[in-house]
Order: sequence, then C-alpha cells, then structure tokens
Amino acid sequence: MTRTGFELVIFDCDGVLVDSERIAVRVDAQIMAELGCEFTEEEIVEHFVGSSVETYTALVEERLGRSLAEDWHKEFSHLYRAAFDAELTAVDGVFEALAGIDHPTCVASNGPHHGIERNLALTGLHEHFDGRVFSAQDVSEGKPAPDLFLHAARTMGVDPSRCAVIEDSAYGVQAARAAGMRSFGYVGGLTSPTRLAGTNAVLFDDMRALPALLRDDTEAISGSKGPHG
Repeated sequence: MTRTGFELVIFDCDGVLVDSERIAVRVDAQIMAELGCEFTEEEIVEHFVGSSVETYTALVEERLGRSLAEDWHKEFSHLYRAAFDAELTAVDGVFEALAGIDHPTCVASNGPHHGIERNLALTGLHEHFDGRVFSAQDVSEGKPAPDLFLHAARTMGVDPSRCAVIEDSAYGVQAARAAGMRSFGYVGGLTSPTRLAGTNAVLFDDMRALPALLRDDTEAISGSKGPHG
C-alpha cells in the first residue's frame, strides 16, 4: 500500500472510475438531434462532460432558443441505461489504483445518486465506496461550485486541505481548486491534456500511476503553499 500525506481521496465517477463518457457523449448527440439542436461530439465533450444538470440544461436551452420542462431529461434516461447495461466497464487500471491507496476514499459526482450507485454496481466498484457516495443532489450547487467536495470532506471528517480530488473535467478541477483541495487530472480517457492545461492539476494518463503520484506530491503534503487545485 502507498502511504500518502492526504487523508481522503475523492473520486469523480464518470470518466474516472467508470468508462462512461464515451458512451454518454454518443447518447447525448442522439438526444440533441431528437430535440432539434445538434451539437458535435467535440462540443459535447467541451461543454457537457463533468457539468451539472443545470449547466447542461442551460446550454441546450440556449441552442434551442426555448425553455425545457424541469424534468425534460427523464424521458431519455432509458437510452443511457440501455447503453450502459450493454457497454459500461470500469476505467482501465482503477482496481489496481484503489488497491494501492491506503487511505479513505469516496465518490463525489454531479450525477444523481441512483445513476452513480447503478454505474458503480455495474462495474463491480460499488463495494469499494459503499456508504461513501456523494451527489450534487446533496448540495445547493454542483461542480464547478466547491459545495459538493466540501460536503464530502465535511461528512468524512477531513479538512479540505488534506483532500486529493481525482477528476477528468475542467468543471471538477475548478471545483476542487475552489474547495482548497489538490486535484489530479486523469487524461487517459475522453479528456485530452489540453482541456486541463493550465489548471494546476497533476495530469496523468494511466490510473495505475495514481498511488505513486499521491505519494510523490510533496507540495500538497508539506502544505508549504496555499490552497490550489
């Protein structure tokens, strides 16, 4: 096991624990076409990945030029469920990463509780986070606001400055920074390094490398600098 200076490691779910982003982007594109406001996959990755439901809805309404019902997305939820049932897997190397981290871990995702729990169960990851799953449903504002990460740290009884956040989106890295937490940006999936460039996140493309990165991040361990992320 790798002993680090952090007291809590907070994982995003989609694209970090479960390899769902590629699937979701494809379904998003299908939904946008049905609504009559087509987005390219590149636009979806840039604007939707890691966003909250509120941000997602606002972007779609802006493109459509009209408002949507509050629960508009529910009529399409079966498309995601079917695709995830058929294709969803854990991110490559994540089981090895979890085995190498000798500190408490939890999940903090902008997704709804039922979706997070379901995806973790589908990929065999649920037992690693049972009882330690936090959703944007728990707070007033999801990422990029810091509320969700602060809620997770508070519930787990850990000072934000002793938390490491594992993310794959600019929204998530921004939220970690605002919470005063150190962020690690996974760029081995859909997110390219350029999308997280300049964010001060430690970028890595192999999940198996995470335990060593946590151990070696002496800047965050020493506390020699102020909050960053």
